[in-house]
Amino acid sequence: MTTYDHRACLNSINNLWFCSIVTHSSEEMSTMKVLLLKDPKDRESGPDPYIQEFASLGLQATLIPTLSFEFISLTDLSQKLFHPEAYAGLIFTSPRAVDAVKLCLDEKDFRAAWNNSLKGQWSIKSIYVVGKSTSSLVNEIGLATQGEDSGNAEKLAEYICNKTSSDSLPLLFPCGSLKRETLPKCLKEKGVPLEGITVYRTTEHPLIQQALSNYFSKQGIPESITFFSPSGIKFCLNVIKQLSGELLDQIKFAAIGPTTADAMVASGLTVSCTAGKPTPHDLAISIRSILQ
Repeated sequence: MTTYDHRACLNSINNLWFCSIVTHSSEEMSTMKVLLLKDPKDRESGPDPYIQEFASLGLQATLIPTLSFEFISLTDLSQKLFHPEAYAGLIFTSPRAVDAVKLCLDEKDFRAAWNNSLKGQWSIKSIYVVGKSTSSLVNEIGLATQGEDSGNAEKLAEYICNKTSSDSLPLLFPCGSLKRETLPKCLKEKGVPLEGITVYRTTEHPLIQQALSNYFSKQGIPESITFFSPSGIKFCLNVIKQLSGELLDQIKFAAIGPTTADAMVASGLTVSCTAGKPTPHDLAISIRSILQ
């Protein structure tokens, strides 16, 4: 069981606020402010693409992490990855699922086997993903992907069904404890074999309430807030309501995709826009259009 610490600087409340405030665009304070409830990109890998996209449109974006992840069943996952001959391919619907595979690669024996033979065996199979960010992470472990433009699990399921027969080997699906049943259900209805394995649990980030409080006290009410997952809504919405008070209705709420948008509506929020695709560019364009 492994706990994933997103950023080394999130060890204290002050450090969390430091992370969020430095990961915004350098526009003047009069620029419209946008709050993105997601984990910032690791600074060692370059500027965060969301910060760059929003800055290019004259928007000051701040990213605050809302979730923590605890990795589980990594030994079981390693054992399955050792047997590519038993599967038709892999499905990744979140970056965290790829992180679980990367943690397996941290084991010396597994890394050697991966580089010597396993990577080559998996590379000739179908590797399906949702989203560009997940695709990029899969590419980092040496595998090519398909389906990344699907946008969500339902569309990816349709894509997979069009390329897979019911008599094929099962697809291996590392996933989180809070996964929606959309993809498994769609594949089951089409007779596509699937073998899921839960490799991480999603929990509330321990410092999210203080980070949001710091943001609102220093930056004020943002023009827009974007949710990136139903879990983010669950963990943040009540705090945002308390901090916004009577000004809540002034905020334009956005969703990264239709699943999150549905969860927002179910929570009583009005969704002002949903990104056409789960990319920094598409989200920035969508939010800019509702703030004009």
